[in-house]
Amino acid sequence: MIEVDVNALDEAMAAGAPVIDVRESDEYAQVRVPGATLLPLSEFVARMDELPDVETLYLICAVGGRSLQAAQFLNQRGINAVSVAGGTDAWLQSGRAVERG
Repeated sequence: MIEVDVNALDEAMAAGAPVIDVRESDEYAQVRVPGATLLPLSEFVARMDELPDVETLYLICAVGGRSLQAAQFLNQRGINAVSVAGGTDAWLQSGRAVERG
């Protein structure tokens, strides 16, 4: 499984799973999933050592394309990572809380 929906993300976050946002900093500042950690895709490979050591990494972007790329990259390296289908847009449309600024 390489993609999950926002419901699965919500459940994982409730259980303490970290979320990595792979969008750029300007996008992250506009709106984001609460508690998401910014690690832009443009810096992802160079900063991989900053990723938390957890059972499953949840990755999110705007609509799911960049996070899917990052998840595939990590999975090829033996790290269990999943992309949130629909991304931050789907999270926002679901009416869930967001952070801004």
